[in-house]
Amino acid sequence: MAWETRNGTGRYLYRCRRVAGRVTREYVGRGHLAELIAAGDASLRALRLAERAAWDAERVRLEALDATVADLDRLVTATLRAYLTLAGYRQHDRGEWRKTRDHAA
Repeated sequence: MAWETRNGTGRYLYRCRRVAGRVTREYVGRGHLAELIAAGDASLRALRLAERAAWDAERVRLEALDATVADLDRLVTATLRAYLTLAGYRQHDRGEWRKTRDHAA
């Protein structure tokens, strides 16, 4: 959104919009009504910016939570592998855990 001056006769408000992949300018108006529209557009822009900041903060919080859960998963998996190995099991082809046969007989 931009204010333009033409031949020193006043300020005119234009909005830039993308239509069918091309940027087009749309005349909004001039005077008091155009100033109200510009203020409304500015408040909407500030609201979108605040919402984006809130979503970014939430994304950062969730990424930290994901990292914590991934660390816990690695720890539990390592503990389970150690416990099953000590209990006499082996993992068959990265799949099932099977009891190791006793070939002493």
